[in-house]
Amino acid sequence: MTSFALIGLGRMGANMARRLALGGVRAAVYDQNPETTAAVAKGIGGQAATSLADLVEKTQSPRVVWIMLPSGDITEGAISQMQSLLSEGDVLVDGGNSMYKDSMRRAATLKRNGLHFVDAGVSGGVHGLANGYCIMAGGDDDAMDRVKPYLRILAPTPDTGWLHSGPAGSGHFVKMVHNGIEYGMMQALAEGFAVMGAKKEFDLDLAGIGELWRHSSVVRSWLLDLTAEALADPKGIDAIEPVVADSGEGRWTAVEAIDLGVPAPVMSLALMMRFASQGKNDFANKLLAKMRQGFGGHAVVKK
Repeated sequence: MTSFALIGLGRMGANMARRLALGGVRAAVYDQNPETTAAVAKGIGGQAATSLADLVEKTQSPRVVWIMLPSGDITEGAISQMQSLLSEGDVLVDGGNSMYKDSMRRAATLKRNGLHFVDAGVSGGVHGLANGYCIMAGGDDDAMDRVKPYLRILAPTPDTGWLHSGPAGSGHFVKMVHNGIEYGMMQALAEGFAVMGAKKEFDLDLAGIGELWRHSSVVRSWLLDLTAEALADPKGIDAIEPVVADSGEGRWTAVEAIDLGVPAPVMSLALMMRFASQGKNDFANKLLAKMRQGFGGHAVVKK
């Protein structure tokens, strides 16, 4: 019987179960979709649970139970349920993108009930199965000692790509800032290629420039790799709307910078540009057009 369980088998959760299986960990798994649970369990040689209570019964204490669910009420509900099901000394890991203050609160609550808590910020996306995940983990030393064997399998190598960042809450805090930085880097790349694309007299080969910069350039990065790949398929770009979603972490980073009095204009403006792409700047732009019409008689563009 295994002592490791995984809750939430979306794109990242399922691939994490698979990577752990490659490292010799046969997890007990649970997802709200029974078909997904059965398929993943079969693929990794693990056990499929029909409920959270069944998941606990299929594992032995001391357990490590890793949750990979969307932040907010879903994660809150799962942690609340698991708190009443787990045994003293078990470790609960939240690997989703939860707000770090929620993680601090949850750690304190679980500790009062004899349970350990680790907040793990996970980066790597759908490529983590092949390349490994970058994991920022917060929690006390005892909890981390129990979780480290799994981090060493999930990471790119046993000794790189994971870090005990500090006490509970620190893992999700570092991941929050990581995503804020990600916003800024993405925005800079997108703007740079937009400027070059607008210089029609040079007829620049944007895909070629993207590929060029991937080799020994100061701005080379995985994000540039993805950019170059996208530029190589201009029809793919033309086929989508210019709408960019934003996650909670980008917002939280901007708010945290304000609360700390730390200037973070790049990350904050990158977040605002995402809002603008979602049509949230349309009303303001209409007002701007009417102001110009009012004071200068400038024409407005009618629908």
